[in-house]
Amino acid sequence: MAGAPPIGLDIGSSSIRAVEVRRGKDDYTLTNFGQVPLPPGAVAGGVVQDPLMVTAAIKQLWAACKFGSKNVSIGVTSPQLVVRELSLQNLPPKEMKLALPFQVKDALPLAVERSLLDFYPLEAPGDNATVRGLLIAMPKDAVMTSVAAVEKAGLHVKAVDLASFAMLRAASRLDTQVEAIVDVGYDVTSVIVHADGEPLIVRTVPRGGQEITDAMATRLGVPPGEAEMLKCRFGLHGDGRPETVEAAIEAVRPLVSELRSSFTYLASGERQKQVTRLALCGGSALMPGLAEHLQEQLRITVMYADSASRLRDTRKGRERGFDSFVPSAAVSIGLTLGAAA
Repeated sequence: MAGAPPIGLDIGSSSIRAVEVRRGKDDYTLTNFGQVPLPPGAVAGGVVQDPLMVTAAIKQLWAACKFGSKNVSIGVTSPQLVVRELSLQNLPPKEMKLALPFQVKDALPLAVERSLLDFYPLEAPGDNATVRGLLIAMPKDAVMTSVAAVEKAGLHVKAVDLASFAMLRAASRLDTQVEAIVDVGYDVTSVIVHADGEPLIVRTVPRGGQEITDAMATRLGVPPGEAEMLKCRFGLHGDGRPETVEAAIEAVRPLVSELRSSFTYLASGERQKQVTRLALCGGSALMPGLAEHLQEQLRITVMYADSASRLRDTRKGRERGFDSFVPSAAVSIGLTLGAAA
């Protein structure tokens, strides 16, 4: 498959997912996909903690799915991720890259020498003295650990992208509304707010489905396995007992508060943008009643994202269960679309 786009590889906290597409003249066709589970603790908060376990899982995924390439684009995130809007001195690209650490060192909570930095322009620089954009800073060790784990599995990392940008690429609706895309994962929730594709806020919230399960187990006094069953089967609708509904509402309250504070910050900040729509994705977003609850609490339209909307032909994938894979696939799909662009 000469010239094929790199495969989108998403290393999540509970599983590793990969998506392969074929690029046509004006569109993309799904050619392969797959996922394998990860044991708890192998990845935490989006950061690889057990590289050997991750490498073994990637080898298992490639052996099982017979992907047509070993070239991959990977997504990265971290609870220490910093994405901040700044205006910087307008320099040619090569000079900007060299000058970036010196221009932003006072704006970062991270040590510049231990960070990987990037700058995402939000406007055409032209002849202006400054250019407005997003500064992106990630702990260097977190990125390099992920790259090493992937390459030890025999793959070749062709691109490293911010997981939130990949999610935006796959799941966004481009129109006049200010949209929040919220990916609720196992132990981390990724939030990106955009206006017609232009990022406004990027956050990595250290809360996810496991925290909801643990909170329900504690409040109800039941084992985690039973709490997980109640969460996945009944969720916020409850099983007919008032205490189950109350436990579920209390368990999601911290996540609701995080989202509300992010949207309030955006509305009251310099940009003064009001989020009017929320698109949910991620495996833990499938908790029954969560979308309705968020809509009621945040008073905005809430729907489920269609992460496969930019793929023209997914018929072959549906025969292997692609429809059930899609809710958790925004990052892996967005990674391969970005690499194919």
